[in-house]
Amino acid sequence: MSDHSSGSAVHSQHALHALTSAALVLPGLLLSPGHASAKERINFQYSRYQEGERNLYGAPHSLKPITADVLHGSGLFSLTDRTTFSFSYTQDTWSGATPITSTPLATTGGNRAYFGKGGVVAGASPILQSDVLLNRDLTPIGRDLFTKQLTGDVDPRSVLVMVSASPETRRQATFGLSHEWNEAAINVAGGFSRERDYKSSFGNIGGRLDFNQKLTTVKFNGGYTFSEIGAILDHDSSPYINKDAYIQNIVRRGSSEILRDDRQDWVANVGLTQVLTKNAYIDASIGYTHSSGFLENPYKAMSFIFVDPAELNNGLSTPVTGRVRAFIEQRPGTRNQVALNAKYVHYISPFNAAMHLGYRLSVDDWGVNTHTFDASWVQPLGSGWTLTPRIRYYSQDSASFYRPYLFTQQTYQKPQIDSLGREIYFNPTNPDALYFRSGVFGYVDQNGNAIDDAVAQTLQPKYVPYQLPKNFSSDHRLAGFGALSGGVVLSKLLAKGVALEAGFEYYTRAGSMQIGGGGSSSFTDFDYYVANAAVKFDIEPVTSSPMGGQDSSAMSHNHAASHHHHTIPPAGIMFGHMLDKAGDFMAGYRFMYNWTGGNMMHGTHKAADQRIIDQGCSGQDCQFTPANMDMRMHMIDLMYAPTRWLNVMLMPTFMDMDMNLRELSGVKDPLRSAAHSSHAGLVHETGALSDTYFSSLVKLLDISGHRIHVNLGLSAPTGKTDIEMRRTHTEEGGLIHFGMQLGSGTWDFMPSLTYVGERSRWSWGAQLSGIKRLEEKNKSGYRLGDMVQATTWGGFDLTHWLTATVRGAYTWQDRIHRDFDQFNARMGPMDFPSNYGGQFWDMGFGVNARIPAGRFAGNRFGIEWLQPISNDFNGFQLNRQGSLAATWSYHF
Repeated sequence: MSDHSSGSAVHSQHALHALTSAALVLPGLLLSPGHASAKERINFQYSRYQEGERNLYGAPHSLKPITADVLHGSGLFSLTDRTTFSFSYTQDTWSGATPITSTPLATTGGNRAYFGKGGVVAGASPILQSDVLLNRDLTPIGRDLFTKQLTGDVDPRSVLVMVSASPETRRQATFGLSHEWNEAAINVAGGFSRERDYKSSFGNIGGRLDFNQKLTTVKFNGGYTFSEIGAILDHDSSPYINKDAYIQNIVRRGSSEILRDDRQDWVANVGLTQVLTKNAYIDASIGYTHSSGFLENPYKAMSFIFVDPAELNNGLSTPVTGRVRAFIEQRPGTRNQVALNAKYVHYISPFNAAMHLGYRLSVDDWGVNTHTFDASWVQPLGSGWTLTPRIRYYSQDSASFYRPYLFTQQTYQKPQIDSLGREIYFNPTNPDALYFRSGVFGYVDQNGNAIDDAVAQTLQPKYVPYQLPKNFSSDHRLAGFGALSGGVVLSKLLAKGVALEAGFEYYTRAGSMQIGGGGSSSFTDFDYYVANAAVKFDIEPVTSSPMGGQDSSAMSHNHAASHHHHTIPPAGIMFGHMLDKAGDFMAGYRFMYNWTGGNMMHGTHKAADQRIIDQGCSGQDCQFTPANMDMRMHMIDLMYAPTRWLNVMLMPTFMDMDMNLRELSGVKDPLRSAAHSSHAGLVHETGALSDTYFSSLVKLLDISGHRIHVNLGLSAPTGKTDIEMRRTHTEEGGLIHFGMQLGSGTWDFMPSLTYVGERSRWSWGAQLSGIKRLEEKNKSGYRLGDMVQATTWGGFDLTHWLTATVRGAYTWQDRIHRDFDQFNARMGPMDFPSNYGGQFWDMGFGVNARIPAGRFAGNRFGIEWLQPISNDFNGFQLNRQGSLAATWSYHF
């Protein structure tokens, strides 16, 4: 090798080491040109998004801003020295009030408050049909916000019309496979995203080529996404929104309207990374996105103000009346975007820190041109601590078709007259076909043919659609605005490859902050914050020594694993094992799924609808009953052994649930049932952070073949117990059902006693556990019932790393005590405390796997299905169908 090439190689290594030494802890900035071989890595992160109040000009309301709870998990595993597999899973649940359109503040409707049960302000109703008085320049004349009396002054201000929604959950999974060569790499990935009204599947392929002794890297990527829209139109606002443009896409299911369509997105980008000096590199890329199909937001509308030209042009100076009507927004059927990205990273030796500067320019054929500037400083503080402050500025031009609202000089819902004096009508199922009515001749089509009565009954007066713009939207996300955000990330690298991270970012948006000014009015301004916490695990793979076979550290690890890691209980057993050595650490993930469905039960027997109506609601009238319900729990297990006989454990929990309701046959109060009819057949969803568990596990006996330990656990009430159902028109739902709340709301004592034995290929065990509520009631007025469970199991080693298990379990659970002390609509048996708890017998079947050697040595996996055998329910409850438990753990 020549001196020149040798020097370049050394220069490259020094540059890469300097650039990555302070930057690796910053999420999303790991695409440095070093391409260091990846470790086995598993990450978990929880984030909380919280919006601030929208500007409703002081109108009293009970609308809660949007919140979102996000759970994210990802993993990276080396299948060979050059091949890696990656996966990620994201689940987010959001709820709160969101804008559906904007309208003049001076309208007689808008964000009008009303008073619900007990005179309490219940919130703004999505009143989308209203009137507004205009002067001859078509400027609204102001009204008093509360009395709605005219002030006589012009008031050009706009206001958002808000609509509240029950919680909804989205789940997205991505899987990838990559392979590296000495100076190249290729990766393929795909996945899917699912939510109640939107499904998408996606795939992409990309790679990189290294040049100039890896000082220069070219990257490329292409992807495709296909999405299916099945938007369940809001039952509150849909009756007041004109949907003529999409009538062919709307189907009815019960009382619901579902708008169906699809869209496609193609993405391609190419980038270049160049090492400039031993302390700096630059990364630049250009990307292109082509979108086509249904690009609208089906939940957004545009307010049109219809002005009668005859009234406007009558020569008088009196105000004119504008009829405010809402239409589903209409966006272009295609969108083409080009984005340029540039990032500069510089390692600052005196501070042992890295500075990241970035800029992004995006332009598209909708007129939405954006500029993004961001900067961050990655500062190691010593002892494994790293602090990363960051700042970001964003500016956006408004879409060419964005307006807060629009005027059209024509009447609405008043027949237009053609040149022959005939009134013009149309059929909503065929908006392009015109029909005419003239005198005694009734209705005729464009060819003069008579129309039968059945068709005539569907005809509606015709406004003139070609006088409306082809594309229009009042979605504030398409307005012109600027945004400034700042935040900080603090991370701590613990021993044995474990890192903890916490972050906070605050964001403020304002039309006045747009580059060059001229942004949207202040009614669209708002702010939000995001807080997150993450735990990250770097799992060292077992490697081979140059002489062949495993190296000494790997062999000692496996020896320790075989000596100290005993057979673990079935996956459904909580707090069932301990770490054996002082200083050991375990990270784990536990997923539990419970499914109920089928028949409604009373005690041990099926319950007919009439019996539920007569007895299931404590003397009140039942209208609905659950049709099915699913519950999913995601738990992070963090266990540490400060001594051989004591373990401490932390288990944060994330939960989501969904429940379908059906109307009971033979309800006594059909009027009350009709008021809540929008809940029938729809999914009630909740999801967010649940309760958090703390435990101390104490070893009582540890002799050859026999172990006993006691668990002294506490559950902290971090899950919500005051989640509400959304209002339907002016009918309040109040608090959602007991079983759909996310926690107990009380501090709970959770003890257990566990015995585990093993001999040869056999293992067995038993556990007695319970839950004792430590408070009389939670913030919503009730207390969940106490619980006791006894379980025993046996296992047989199918191989030295795979164990099959079978177990039996008996569970007693008390009913709920007290009751809601806030309003609940009492729609069915799930809203009454006596219909919870009971006695249950189950049989479980599972397998546990321990990877003894190789790249995944030390990882443990378990799965168990728990099948109900016998049930004795308290009151009226939905039948249990079974539960699934799956676990992963790794010992450090």
